[in-house]
Amino acid sequence: MIHDSGPIGPGIGEGLPGSAPRARRAAPPPHYVLTEDTPVYVISVAAELSGLHPQTLRQYDRLGLVCPDRTAGRGRRYSARDIQQLREVQRLSQDEGINLAGIKRIIELENQVTALQSRIAELADSLEGAASALQQREAAVHASYRRDLVPYQPPTQSSALVVWRPKR
Repeated sequence: MIHDSGPIGPGIGEGLPGSAPRARRAAPPPHYVLTEDTPVYVISVAAELSGLHPQTLRQYDRLGLVCPDRTAGRGRRYSARDIQQLREVQRLSQDEGINLAGIKRIIELENQVTALQSRIAELADSLEGAASALQQREAAVHASYRRDLVPYQPPTQSSALVVWRPKR
């Protein structure tokens, strides 16, 4: 029996007479998603990826420039975003000549701008929802009008004189 393990085809040893089909790996649980914010790199790997010395990473952490997540045993775990930020700190320091206090202030301001942009997006969504709800309520009011009534139209002014005489 040939067991196809996916779009590539059978794996090594699969499809041979007498071989049992290999069990497929289970998909990761749906609650665990690997993103660029997921802390996965130990300090030695983060140092190599960023091109910095591990002691420099520890110093940046103490200064609050790049603060990685911590494990239960207090070990540092860096995310891809942390690595990117380490490279940016190094670039600002080396290429632009900005001191670490200035870099920290730049990072704080960038984080503040990001938070404000997020808040603006939230408020815009809220405003759009309120405007939509208002239009729905207005449409419901217009739909509730009675259609059997004739709207009043004020008389037009005329120069004709009408004399009324009651019937006897």
